[in-house]
Amino acid sequence: MVFLSSPSLDQLNQSRNETMIQHLGIEFTAIGEDYLEATMPVDARTKQPTGLLHGGASVALAETLGSLAASLTLDLSKQACVGLEINANHVRAVREGKVKGIAKPVHIGKSTQIWEIKIYDGSEKLCCISRITMAILEKK
Repeated sequence: MVFLSSPSLDQLNQSRNETMIQHLGIEFTAIGEDYLEATMPVDARTKQPTGLLHGGASVALAETLGSLAASLTLDLSKQACVGLEINANHVRAVREGKVKGIAKPVHIGKSTQIWEIKIYDGSEKLCCISRITMAILEKK
């Protein structure tokens, strides 16, 4: 297991209260030995004016998953993580339903982590692939 802590889904979902995560309707749905999963609705909060899922909403889902997954690998009394870089390739348009994102580690080092986040539409077709690099900082 890559995670030092494994909070319940209820705990993860309560942590989103009064945040952008809650506003976008992101809900954590699974935590495994080496992955974190969440869904996000494709609705008025997450669509662009043409009716498609906004690329920025996909990136917000990816950042949420990658950042939280990285934080679960740390002793948060001694370390913190912050994003250094994120990229996303949007490969399929989504107009309705929900998307599901799954974050998995590519590299977990002492000073950096890299997480890959794949986002799927309701038919389990890949619609976005993202990668986030996290800096691991020692708390003073």
